[in-house]
Amino acid sequence: MLNPGELQIELFCRGLRIHESCELERDARHVARTRAGLGSGLEMVIPGDLKDLWLNVPVEEDFVDETPFLLAKRDGAYRVEDEQNGEHYPVVIPPEPDWYDRATSRGVPMHRVGVLQGTYLGIYVSNSCMYWYGKEPKNCRFCTTGANVGVNEVAEKDLDDVVEVAQAAKEESGVTFVHFNTGYQNGRGLEQIAPYVKAVKERVGLLTGIQCVPVPPAEHWKYDVLMDLGADHFSFCYEFHNPEWFAKLLPGKEATVGQRAFFESLEYCQGKLPKGACSGEIIAGVEPLEDTLRAIDYITSVGAFPTVCIFRPVIGSDMEDYPSPDPDAMREVMRAMHRSCRKAGIPMGVAPNIEVSLIVNPDDAQYLVPRDWAFRLHAWKQRLIRALAAGRFRRELRPHPVSGDLGRLGTGSGKGGQG
Repeated sequence: MLNPGELQIELFCRGLRIHESCELERDARHVARTRAGLGSGLEMVIPGDLKDLWLNVPVEEDFVDETPFLLAKRDGAYRVEDEQNGEHYPVVIPPEPDWYDRATSRGVPMHRVGVLQGTYLGIYVSNSCMYWYGKEPKNCRFCTTGANVGVNEVAEKDLDDVVEVAQAAKEESGVTFVHFNTGYQNGRGLEQIAPYVKAVKERVGLLTGIQCVPVPPAEHWKYDVLMDLGADHFSFCYEFHNPEWFAKLLPGKEATVGQRAFFESLEYCQGKLPKGACSGEIIAGVEPLEDTLRAIDYITSVGAFPTVCIFRPVIGSDMEDYPSPDPDAMREVMRAMHRSCRKAGIPMGVAPNIEVSLIVNPDDAQYLVPRDWAFRLHAWKQRLIRALAAGRFRRELRPHPVSGDLGRLGTGSGKGGQG
């Protein structure tokens, strides 16, 4: 049988067919094509003895037709059945939250403002990425943001709508972390995100993360402003470590900022924040394996943690016909990720209730390594770090004033209306 970590990777790579016994319209979160589209599958939890694993499983892409894995509902419980060998695995299908079907005070459906991806709230704050516009679009080739923003979610998020959705997600879904992202906005991504960070910190009380195209070194001071406004985490999606693959598959990023800008911003922000507070985001299963392994070691070497997404040929993307990765190769990648984090002393699974369903989280990969004395020692250290950090997280999860000045970024006061 596969252990939970091995099953997670198999399902990311091979997807899942749905048996007629399933009642997903009643039991599951709806399949949502929002943001970049990488969360366009079925939300699921695999129970395990070390931890439960969240994942967003492909169910609609063409390659799923060939998968041996079938989701079925037997005697009122869901399980994944492997038709190759007859094995089956109990799984949990998280229900759609009640707040998804409610509207904000302005009448906007809440699910068109933010979406749960695992246990965190994801919000794309702005108009669609500018790389999608022009005679020859320069969008990232794996992405479908241009087809989703303004269609499956509102194009621009009103500040008060975001606060209402964040409050509902915190109170009803136990959310502790909201992740704000935006595509390329002609260098104004940080300015667009800033009012939302301030509002959520002061009016809701959540951990906040930011993801946008990096700014040049002369503007790194903007990250300082966001930190003063309460940003807890910065993620830098450079996707491919090999510069040729970066240029080929991310033509907009190559033309406007270049790969080096991601490294400079990651190193700057991580140098200002506690170890593991920043992440380098990469995609595994496209560029040569050795480049992905180099990416992981680079990211941990600067004190950040690697966010490794297994490539998904999303419907409607330029790469929808590209093959899904080999599960054996992805196990090697995720095993290396866990070992690299351990070697560099990167905290794993410390922040409360943050499970990202789009990736194999670093602590998910503990299922892929031997449970020897070094494993047990590392697990004890992580428990100690969690205990020591618990007080700080409790404080951050209460609404509180922040010291940052939106005026330094040339934005408004953030007292409502458009961000």
